[in-house]
Amino acid sequence: MENLERLSRFVLGHRRLTVVVALLLALGGGGALAVLLPTVSESNSYPGLPGYEANQRILDTYGTGGYERPYLPVITLPEGATVDDEAVTAALRRGFAEVAAATGARVVSYVDTGDRGFTGDGGRTTFALVFGGPVEQGGLPGSALGEDAGLDTAVDAALRPRLPPGAQLWVTGLDPLATGADTGGLDVSVKLLVTIGLAVLVLGWVFRSALALVPLLTALIALPVSLLGLLAAALVVDIHETTLTMVPLFGLGIAIDYALILVTRWREERARGIDGDEAVHRAMATAGRAVVFSGVAVGIGLLAMLVLPIPLLRSLAVGGAAVTAASAAVTLTVLPLLLSRARPRGAAREQRGWTAWARLVVRWRRPLAAGAAGLLAALSLVALGINLNLPVTGDLARTGPGHAGLSALRDAGVPTGPLTAFDVYVPPGTDPGAVAATLRAVPGVHAVAAPSGPAWRRDGSALLTVLPADEAGTPAGRDTVHRVRAAVPGGVAVGGNATQQLDYLTVTYGAFPWMLAVLAVLTFVVLARAFRSLLLPLKAIALNLLSLGAVLGVLVILWQWGWGTEALLGIQPDGVIGTFVPITVFAFLYGLSMDYEVFILARMREEYDRTGSTVDAVVAGVGRTGRLVTAAALILFFSFASMALGGELDVAVFASGVGLGILLDATLIRSVLLPATVAMLGRWNWWLPGWAARILRLDLNKGSGFRVEATTTREVVHEGDRGVGVRRSGGARGA
Repeated sequence: MENLERLSRFVLGHRRLTVVVALLLALGGGGALAVLLPTVSESNSYPGLPGYEANQRILDTYGTGGYERPYLPVITLPEGATVDDEAVTAALRRGFAEVAAATGARVVSYVDTGDRGFTGDGGRTTFALVFGGPVEQGGLPGSALGEDAGLDTAVDAALRPRLPPGAQLWVTGLDPLATGADTGGLDVSVKLLVTIGLAVLVLGWVFRSALALVPLLTALIALPVSLLGLLAAALVVDIHETTLTMVPLFGLGIAIDYALILVTRWREERARGIDGDEAVHRAMATAGRAVVFSGVAVGIGLLAMLVLPIPLLRSLAVGGAAVTAASAAVTLTVLPLLLSRARPRGAAREQRGWTAWARLVVRWRRPLAAGAAGLLAALSLVALGINLNLPVTGDLARTGPGHAGLSALRDAGVPTGPLTAFDVYVPPGTDPGAVAATLRAVPGVHAVAAPSGPAWRRDGSALLTVLPADEAGTPAGRDTVHRVRAAVPGGVAVGGNATQQLDYLTVTYGAFPWMLAVLAVLTFVVLARAFRSLLLPLKAIALNLLSLGAVLGVLVILWQWGWGTEALLGIQPDGVIGTFVPITVFAFLYGLSMDYEVFILARMREEYDRTGSTVDAVVAGVGRTGRLVTAAALILFFSFASMALGGELDVAVFASGVGLGILLDATLIRSVLLPATVAMLGRWNWWLPGWAARILRLDLNKGSGFRVEATTTREVVHEGDRGVGVRRSGGARGA
């Protein structure tokens, strides 16, 4: 690419200027972080979603409940005692009043309402609903259970001393039953150091010299520079604290990726006898082109999340795009300076193992392609059963006080739906009694609490609490939520954790087809220009979608079915995949997968233009990029694996999805399916008719369209089913 070679010559001709600008930008990044930190958001907001707006209205007026899930103190009275005994009623009333005073929570029970829906076993077992105040969610919006782990302890401490003698108490709820706790995000500094250490080991394996430190140095410059982009984006997009925790780990991997491809190509040029700055210029003209197109592809994948009306996802989009752009920019400016002063040891030639593997794949292209595609398709079918809803109690903690309380409810004949009870906001001017009567008649509603105390009546409005018979994580429970929303009169707002989550799913995944369409069109145009082909971009998009479907299938197996997850990560799955996971994993992996695709196909295109042989293009392309892609995949895998080991369930699900997706893509897709399908398509890989070239503004004289494929003394693909034959003579033939 002439422009990149000119950039290289400019950079090397103005060394001091480039160094000064790079240092100023890096220092400016440190200042940008200081400005950003006080402004970042720790809450997950969803403006415009009916459930979110209802919950905000409830919290603004009453200060409790809304999105927050209830805690249920479950009380089993001694033999012969029931909730109807005056002494028991008085003790419970005092106890629940103390809970409200000690915690600031809103409490409702049988003693407030007289509703038998709060009792079981003939009145010997009873429970209350305790709605706490808002909890800083932070982190990622999955099921997010266990965020307020201290409330159950406070409820127990306030209530236990006031119970009748012989009564037993347990505090249950979705949060006390959580299989993991919200640990407050990622310990970024520790995880970054671990990732850097592992990256050094991988780079040492690749280069076996001091050159291993060059890509790492590039990454360490790119990371602070990316913060300047985040600061600029903060003028129009709210930056979430999750973005600041993920950007360093993601950026480290992507920056090393880009530096790897340029350093590897520079070594090849030096091995050919090209000395000094000229080797840098040639590397920039070839590998630099792949970096540019890869950066654009990754950026497109991430920025597609801007289509979604979710602030957190938009924040992740601009953060990922900023660090990708910074990584590409530093690679194309600072790295040439480092390479111009370096002296390589050894040569980056085709790796014998990868070259032999490529020949094997070409020879057995059809069965290998069928096997790889079949496995990916099977995993994609598993992904169709993905569960993005709230967890159900059957998949949560199997021991502890929370589980004991749940068992006591079940033994008393109380349904488990009240664990997902939700609030209904009745505005001034609407009769709450009439609304409560309407909701009690809705199928699937176990009870409706409508107390008249000050915690439930304020500024002319009223709060009702609906206790469903079935948990909101079940199909029956979700149907109950929908029926309640349909039954309430105009102006009445239905809140609750499950309601907001259902709206999130509808809005996010309703917009997903638009996101996919934007991605496909933009990616096709970028890759069609990069590869000068119409079919290669289509194949790249198809392989990416197949790979991503397979990754979701793996997540279902690990986190929904729970096969081996506790043994591997020490975290008990809760039977669901976080609501945010598929869309964010898709956006991150789409770009990163395209990253590898561009690396490999760009090299194949270059070899094809040089030799005129698709077989030589496949063998040389894989042979020269195999170690590179493997190293890049390992580094990115370590970046996301370090996120998954923090013990926070929702983060672990997301990070394991991206990490395993990177490995799956670099092995099964890029090492098997991609070279096999390129070998199968032959000359059709390079098809670009004149009308398409004109639309894409490409020069038809630069290797586009059909051409006669040269045969070499190495390998020739026969068109029959016998695979690869060897022809000793030179010449040419039609592909």
